[in-house]
Amino acid sequence: MTESAFDILDLGVLPYRQAWELQHAHHDRVAGGGRPTLLLLEHPPVLTLGRKAREGTNIVVTREYLHAQNIEVLDIERGGDVTYHGPGQLVAYAIFPVGRKIVDFLRLLEGATIQALHTLGLPDARPNPGYAGVYVDPRTVNGRAYDQKIASFGVAVKRHVALHGIGLNVTTNLDHFDLIVPCGLEGTQMTSVQREYDLRGLPRTASIPDAKKALSDAFRQTFANYDWTIPELGAAPVARAGS
Repeated sequence: MTESAFDILDLGVLPYRQAWELQHAHHDRVAGGGRPTLLLLEHPPVLTLGRKAREGTNIVVTREYLHAQNIEVLDIERGGDVTYHGPGQLVAYAIFPVGRKIVDFLRLLEGATIQALHTLGLPDARPNPGYAGVYVDPRTVNGRAYDQKIASFGVAVKRHVALHGIGLNVTTNLDHFDLIVPCGLEGTQMTSVQREYDLRGLPRTASIPDAKKALSDAFRQTFANYDWTIPELGAAPVARAGS
């Protein structure tokens, strides 16, 4: 498999609804036999509710407050609970053939994200068994240990092709995660590349361009030997996973 197995499109900053429509357009193209595509972008502030969101009960402020802050709330078809997207978060939508290998695909997304974070100087980036997403080492606050989640995952698979993907916090305003119980997880704090640099005393400045390069390189390596074939469609189920 070569680097040209999939395209990488840098879309800059796009409102969530516009990016959602674009995802579906690429999904239709890939499901029809077109080239797989990785979309890299940022969103203006938005909360998205996955299939486990339980009517938004993990949003801890009123909808009126969110409206006053110009933060949209959208129900979408990915797996997982509620999450936040906003400036400084690198979103990567992998419109890739998956077939029924959904768990394997999630592990590859994890692997690519972990590799990118290692490149960015966070060698403790790792999975957290039993949970989707990528974490760094726990941190103790007021005598209590909290998991530190730096990237969230959520995918939907239709016609054997994935939608949605990764939200990697680079320079994200982490205060916005206080609006929700992120992914419905208690005892978890959200962190970012910049926050980890600061707390570790690393003389580095995180940036979206650096994160895009690291993640693009990691995807090329992680998916170098990937099976890009799409199974015969038949009655293909819709599957969802994430956190």
